[in-house]
Parts: sequence; C-alpha cells; structure tokens
Amino acid sequence: MLRRLIRFALRQRVLIVGATALLVIMGVRAFNDLPVEAFPDVEDVHVQVISQWPGHAAEEMETSVTLPVEREMNGLPYLTNLRSVSMFGLSVVTMTFVDGTTDYFARQQVLERLQSVTVPPGVTPGLSSLSNSTGEIYRYTVSGNRPLTELKELQDWVVEPAFRTVPGIADVVSFGGQVKQYQADLEPAQLRAYDVTLPEVEQAIAQANANTGGGYLAHGYEKQVVRGVGLFTSVDEIASVSVASRGGVPIRVRDLGRVSVGGAPREGIVAKDTADDVVEGIVLMRKGENAVKVLNDVRAKTRELNQTGLPRGVQLVPFYDRAVLVNHTVHTVEENLSLGAGLVLVVLIVFLGDWRSAILVGLVIPLSLLGAFILMDLNHVSANLISLGAVDFGIIVDAAVVMVEAFLVRLALAPPAPHEKRQLLAIIAESMGRPIAFAKAIVVTAFLPIFTFQRVEKRIFSPMAFTLSFALVGSLILSLTLIPVLSSFWLKIKAHDNEPIAAR
Repeated sequence: MLRRLIRFALRQRVLIVGATALLVIMGVRAFNDLPVEAFPDVEDVHVQVISQWPGHAAEEMETSVTLPVEREMNGLPYLTNLRSVSMFGLSVVTMTFVDGTTDYFARQQVLERLQSVTVPPGVTPGLSSLSNSTGEIYRYTVSGNRPLTELKELQDWVVEPAFRTVPGIADVVSFGGQVKQYQADLEPAQLRAYDVTLPEVEQAIAQANANTGGGYLAHGYEKQVVRGVGLFTSVDEIASVSVASRGGVPIRVRDLGRVSVGGAPREGIVAKDTADDVVEGIVLMRKGENAVKVLNDVRAKTRELNQTGLPRGVQLVPFYDRAVLVNHTVHTVEENLSLGAGLVLVVLIVFLGDWRSAILVGLVIPLSLLGAFILMDLNHVSANLISLGAVDFGIIVDAAVVMVEAFLVRLALAPPAPHEKRQLLAIIAESMGRPIAFAKAIVVTAFLPIFTFQRVEKRIFSPMAFTLSFALVGSLILSLTLIPVLSSFWLKIKAHDNEPIAAR
C-alpha cells in the first residue's frame, strides 16, 4: 500500500501539488470555523429544572416542589445522577446524563416529563438556559444620570431583548437596580371604616386593568369591532378604580390609601468600583458556540445600543470580555508555535547542511497543522491552550527529516541521470516508508490510554491527544507524498568525492 501511494504521488506530481493547495484552503477555512476557547469545557451533560415559589421556606419547597419533580424525573433515559437543592423560595433539580448524550435530547426528555409534574398553584417549573460553566462571556453595567428604577427598566425591556437577538446567546441575566412597581399603600383604618378587605382591592384593580371585546356594530356592509380599553396608563387611573359602593357612593382606591410608583423589595445590590449600587447584565453563550464570533456580534450590538438604542446620557459600559482571555491564550499558543517552528528550522539548516532541504522539511509543520485543523473541525474538537500547546514539532517533522536525509545521502553518493531521478527517489522512499509508518504508529499507540478516559479526564486531555494524533497522521502522509514530489522538483544533486580515510 505504501509503495503504491509513493509511486502514484511521483507519477501525478501536479495532482499532489494541487491537493496540497486544496489542503491549505480547507485548513484555513477549518481554522476560522474552529471554536477557540481558553480551556476546554469539562462539564457533564446536564439539565436543570428551576422552580420559584416566593415566600415559602426550604422545607415547603422540598416537600411540595422538589420531591414531585425528582419523582417524575427518575428513570429518564441515560440519566446517571439526580441531585437537588431547596432553599427559601427556590428549588433547583439537576440531572446529569451519560457522555455522548446530546443536550437537546436530554432537554426534550426532561420537558416531556415536566408536563406531568404536580406542583402547587403559582409554581411553574422551567429549564435553565443551554449554557455551561464557561458560558459567561460578557459583563456590563447600565450607566447614566437616571434613577435606578429607570436604568433597571431599560435593562429589562431594551437591552436584554436586544442581546437575545444575537446568534449564539443562550441567556442574559440581570442583577442590581430596582424593579419598577405601581404600589397601592392602603390604610388599615380606612379599610375597616369602609368594610373593605385587601383581597377585594386586589381583585378590583386586576379586573380594571384589562381590555375586553364587545362584539361588533353593523354599519352598512361593514362590521365595526367594539372593544373596551381598560389598561392603566397612569397612577391616577389606578387611584380612580372603584372597589365597592356604600349607599350608592363608590369607594375608590384613593379613598383607601395612596397610589405611587416605587420599587420591589430588594434582596441585594451590585457594587462596582466606587459605585455602591449599579445595574449589571451578564451575557451567557450557548453551549458549543464559538466565543470569538459570538463576542464580535455582542460588541457590535453594544455599539448599536450606545449609539441609537438608549436614551441620551445612558450607556452600556462593559467591564468583562472573554475575548481578552481568549486572545491572550491564542497569542501564547501562536508565540510558542512560531518560536518552536523557528528553532526547528534553524536546527534543520545546521544539521542537514542544505537550506533547500530544511525548507522542504519545514513545510511539513504548517501543512500538518492545517490537516489537523480540518480533522478537529470534523470531530468538534475545540482549539485551546491544552489542545494546541501540546503540539511537538520535533515529532511532527522527524519522518520528513528521515526521508529528506535519505534522499540527500543517496543522491550525493550516486548521482543519477536527470531522467532517472524520480525512479531513484521512489526506491528510496519505498525503503524508508515502512520504518517511518511504524515509528508514527508507535507514537499514536501511546495515546490510546488517553482515548479511553471518561468524563472530566476525557474532556481535559483528549483534545491534546486528538490534535497531536491528527498532526502525526498528516505529517506521515505528507512525508510519503509531498516530500518526494517536492524533492524531485527542487532538491539539487551534489556529488561528494568519496576519498578513503588514511590509516594512522
């Protein structure tokens, strides 16, 4: 098989050069599409069911919400672990699935079971966003000379929906500020005097704040739709709502207390630098997305909002951007790769004694990496500090070094005629092909234990093993095909004068 491959390459030299150019194009494209991360995602496939029941203690959350959800989720396909946390007003049930389970399959199974869960009225269990522990990619504050309630309102109704339209965003989480509320502060003495209860006031305000349909009116050949508009537009309209009547006199909300605009009760604040209270937003990336591309779109959306989407004097001020960490990691990897490639090239020139052969061997480094990028993209292996930082150029170029050195020695000892050069190169490559392939197979075999790792260990170390194995396979193919072809074009024949060594 190796003999046929080498002979085919030397017979179809133009085809091999064209295939190499195609490899470069596909490799560059794969590298641009490759997810770039600072470090690999080590989380298991999991789904969280989050339920809120304000005002209830952890014991009530456990018995009324958490346990029904757990009982229904037991027995899910590929479920390996089920755990929960119950606290004041909040229940979180986390389900972990076996490796290889797709996120969407796991979420679909949970959603199907969630429809059968019986929980108290007012509790609506839902799934957490499709993100992971490394999904936090962007943080910002909404800054401006406006009240916190208004900044919070802009965050909830303008900024957050805008960021959700960015491709690759899983969720936007808001912290800080104060939620705007229309509050009716009722006087107990007035309620007692008018013989009105608090539930009656709540029901009256809720019924008044609604639009209703009224059928239609026939007008010739037309039908004019009639509807009643009852949605509140001001505080005075809330204060004018009739709650009850005594002796034909309506009792309105303003008779029972005061209506004003206020904020919801707060359970915490967000402080940043010298500011004691700010409105913060956290952008979460969808699992499996390319952080660099998503962040480019997020920054573009931030510029758009700052220019035209927010009132004058209000700005989004980012203070955390994952791209800083990713770019620093990429710079570190690029620096190490470039220095390593340069050192290898210098060593090749010194020891091979011929700059042409050193360049031939040096070409194997970038071409092998481009081939590895293609296979990484096909196998969904991300580019990170571990996967790329472990690339060893010495192991990658050793096959090409052996092949080129054999060419140089044979051509120097017995220079062939120009028409016999390709035939001689084929014979040399065939003799060296089997040992080179065997040596590469030994190195790849050494990674087999890493390929058997599971769960966290697999996610940490398997990208390194895959990347280096892909590069080694690429360097082997290039050493058996491209190196003989380029040597037949470019390698010069230098005859050496073989003089016997005088005995002393």
